[in-house]
Amino acid sequence: MSNYFSQSIGYLALESGQVFTGYHFGCKGMQAGELVFNTSMTGYQEILTDPSYARQIVTMTYPEIGNYGCCDKFAESSKVMASGLVIKNLSNEFSNFQAKESLDDYLNKNKVTGLYNVDTRALTRHIRDSGAMRAIISDNSLSKEELVNLAKQSQSMLGMDLTGIVSRRQVNHIQSGRYKIAVMDYGIKNSILTNLQKFDFDITVFPSDSKFDEIAKINPDAFVLSNGPGDPASNKSIIAEVKKIVATQKPVLAICLGHQLCALALGAKTYKLKFGHRGGNQPVKNLLTNQVLITAHNHGFAVDKDTLPNFLRPSYVNLNDDSLEGFMHKDLPVNCVQFHPEASPGPDDALFMFQEFYNVVKLKYS
Repeated sequence: MSNYFSQSIGYLALESGQVFTGYHFGCKGMQAGELVFNTSMTGYQEILTDPSYARQIVTMTYPEIGNYGCCDKFAESSKVMASGLVIKNLSNEFSNFQAKESLDDYLNKNKVTGLYNVDTRALTRHIRDSGAMRAIISDNSLSKEELVNLAKQSQSMLGMDLTGIVSRRQVNHIQSGRYKIAVMDYGIKNSILTNLQKFDFDITVFPSDSKFDEIAKINPDAFVLSNGPGDPASNKSIIAEVKKIVATQKPVLAICLGHQLCALALGAKTYKLKFGHRGGNQPVKNLLTNQVLITAHNHGFAVDKDTLPNFLRPSYVNLNDDSLEGFMHKDLPVNCVQFHPEASPGPDDALFMFQEFYNVVKLKYS
C-alpha cells in the first residue's frame, strides 16, 4: 500500500484566481479540466470511471474517501475518465473483502492526479457561487500564478465535443436475444449495459460516430442513446443521425447526453447549468403521476423546457431548480430522461425504466 500521508504539496488552481493547497496522491503531474463537485457519499470508483467525467476534475463533498479501496468489479469503464480528484480526508487503510488495491494505487496506475487535505467545503461553496470553471490540478513544479494562468488558457467545456475520445472504436455484439436493440455508445456506463442484459434483448453496441445506414443493417427493433461527456450542441453529426433514428418510429430510450441529443434532434435547445447536477440525491418529479424519485445525476448541461416543440411533453422536472429532467414524444415511443436510471452509484428508484423500455418493445413486436 502506498504512503497515504505523503507531505508532497499539490495545488488546485482555478481560473477565478483562487488556489487551493493540498497534499498530492495518485500520479504526479498536471492536468486541466472543468472543476465540478459530486455529492455522493459512496461510489468514488464508479464516479472516476464514468466517461461523462472526461476532462473534468471532480471534488467529492463527502469528506471520507478511499476507505473501501478499489475493485475492477465497480468500474464503469476500462479506466479512470476524470482528469483529477480532490478530497478532504484520504483513508489510511481500506476495508472491503472485494477490494484489490487502494485508491492511491488505483489513481497512480491510471496516471491520474489527486489532492487530499483540501478544504472541500469551501471549494464547493465557491463553485456553487461562481459556477463550474476551468482549473488545473498539479504538483508543486510550477508557481501558483503560473498555474492560474494555465487554467485561464485551458479549453472551456462549452463547445467541447468529447464523445469520440470515450466511445468504443468497433461495433460489439454483446448478447443474443429476441428483440434487437442498437445501443449508441456516446460514453456509456457499464451499468447501463448490465441492466439491459437482464432482458431478452439482442444487444449490439455502436461507436458514437456510426452512421444510420450502418446501424440499420442489423434491422434493430429499438434504440438506446447513452450518456456521455461534453457539450451536446457540439455533436452536429451525431444529432443528424439521431434524427434518422427517431424517424424510424421505433422505441427509443435516451439517457443523460442521449436525452440532450434527442432533444436537439427534435428541435429543442440546450444550455449550460451554473454548476450542474452531480450526485445520488437529486429529487425529480414525474409530471404524469406526481411521484417523486430520488435519482443519480451527472450532467452540466440541460434541455431548455421552454423550447420543447408541441409534439413533445415534459415528463420529469428537478425539484431543486425546476430544470427539465425528462420528456416523451406524444405520438412515438420515445422516452428521454436526464437522470441515470441505472444509478451506480446512487438509489434504484428509477431502475424500473429498463423494465418499462422492455415492455414497450415487447408490446410493439408481440
